[in-house]
This record gives sequence, structure tokens and C-alpha cells, in this order.
Amino acid sequence: MSMSAGGSNSGGGAMSDMNITPLIDVMLVLLIIFMITAPMLTHRIKIDLPQPTNNPPPQIDNPPDPIVLSVRSSGQLYWNDQVVTEDQLQQMMTVTSKKNPQPELQIQADKTAKYQLVATVMADAKNAGMTKIGFQPPRGSAL
Repeated sequence: MSMSAGGSNSGGGAMSDMNITPLIDVMLVLLIIFMITAPMLTHRIKIDLPQPTNNPPPQIDNPPDPIVLSVRSSGQLYWNDQVVTEDQLQQMMTVTSKKNPQPELQIQADKTAKYQLVATVMADAKNAGMTKIGFQPPRGSAL
């Protein structure tokens, strides 16, 4: 509590005025923070979003069955439950990418499979021209 200094009416009682100095300090700090962060919020990132059209995409009567590519923790690759080598996989992806309509490639990696192998498979699929790539949960795992 602040005591009033001097004066005949003070009588030694408490001062009833509110001290606004801490309030002004907080407001100045907030003002400075907003002055620094406001220019950062106006930085724009260019994103290519799909444009709306009135034409619906063409419907395929019989879409091809998806291809399940399993990546096991042992490093084995399975193309629809058939063991393949990495060279055979690249050839199969190249042939499949030329089909019209292109089937979806669904990658199913074990939980303990090395990430490098999965990344290599995804890069091979992209380089082969596969455009429809998805992921499936590992076998025996609950969603």
C-alpha cells in the first residue's frame, strides 16, 4: 500500500488511486510484439489449388483392381503376393504405368520395415510414371 505524503487531509490513510504503470508496461510490450509479428503474417505462399469446374470427371465403368505392393521387414517385395526383385518391380511398374486406366498402386509396408526401402519403392513408382499411389495398413494391424 502506498501512503500519501503530506497534506492536511491525508490523515495517514491508504491512497485510493490505482497504479496503472504495470498496465502501461504490458500494453507497450504487446504493441511491440504485434508490430514485429504483423509483417510476418502477410507473407504469402503460392499454392496451386484445383480450380472448380462444372464438368464432372469421367466415370470408369470397370476400374482396374488395385495392385498391392507389400514391403516386408526382411526387405522382400511382393507384387500382389508374388515375390519380386527390385529390377522386376521397376519393369512391372513401367508396364503398369502405361495402362489406361492406370490401376492404383497400394503400398503395404510392415511396421518394422526400413523407411529407406519404402522411400526407394515410392521413388521408383514415381519415376516409372505411376500417378495413383496409396497406402494400406500392415497385415494383421487393427485400424
